[in-house]
Amino acid sequence: MLEEIKKNVSQALAEDIGTGDLTALLIPEQQTLTADVVIRENAVLCGVQWFGLCFQMLCPDIRIEWFAGDGDRLAARQHICRVSGSARALLTAERSALNFLQLLSAVAAQTRRYVDAIAGTQAVIVDTRKTLPGLRLAQKYAVRCGGGVNHRLGLHDGILIKENHIAAAGGIRRALETAQTVAPQNVFIQIEVESLQELQAALDAGAVMVLLDNFTLTQLSEAVALRARHAIKTGQTIILEASGNIGLDTVRSVAETGVDRISIGSLTKNIQAVDLSMRFV
Repeated sequence: MLEEIKKNVSQALAEDIGTGDLTALLIPEQQTLTADVVIRENAVLCGVQWFGLCFQMLCPDIRIEWFAGDGDRLAARQHICRVSGSARALLTAERSALNFLQLLSAVAAQTRRYVDAIAGTQAVIVDTRKTLPGLRLAQKYAVRCGGGVNHRLGLHDGILIKENHIAAAGGIRRALETAQTVAPQNVFIQIEVESLQELQAALDAGAVMVLLDNFTLTQLSEAVALRARHAIKTGQTIILEASGNIGLDTVRSVAETGVDRISIGSLTKNIQAVDLSMRFV
């Protein structure tokens, strides 16, 4: 993970600094200063390592005192950390460092809202591949900080058979049978269905992990009952995941149907950065 963080930070700094920070030249080279980072809204902290590396890649002597850690809940006007060292380095890295912190804290906070909304049910909140290009591992880490669970990281570590795969492969049974022949042993196989009839077909074909796409609450309850009957008949444990147009206003009702997982694309896709500021003391 550290190498991925270094890559993220290196790219962010290179993008922002280019051939050099011209404005920082206004500050004497040897000047040192101290700055506090304050959050202006309730959130969940995430991005400590990204934030720190933005400064320390420019000046290893910069010191950061953290008053909270990744995964901690933050209250509005709370001081998150104090940064001390080269004034030029602080000013040059400020924007990149805050960008990481405000984005990843927003993902963690949004995830925590969904996790809190379904507290007491058996369901877990799961992310998707709908992430910002180049920041997938960072955003998925933020989901974990918010109490969520990661789905597959990419196309290489899990098989999710969607409607287009089913159509191209020649149907649900053929798609599942082919997946079972090509999947490595450590890779899960999940199939997406859009109706109870397709769910039954998937179960009959040996599916053990099913994504229920855009099911109504009634259909989700019926799917859970169908899963129970199938388990009694076959002894198989089937994981059911609900997905599609699920918001904070409906997620608890979805969880109460008895599904195991609820995937939410907006955890990483529709994110509004939290409001942070860094001010010299």
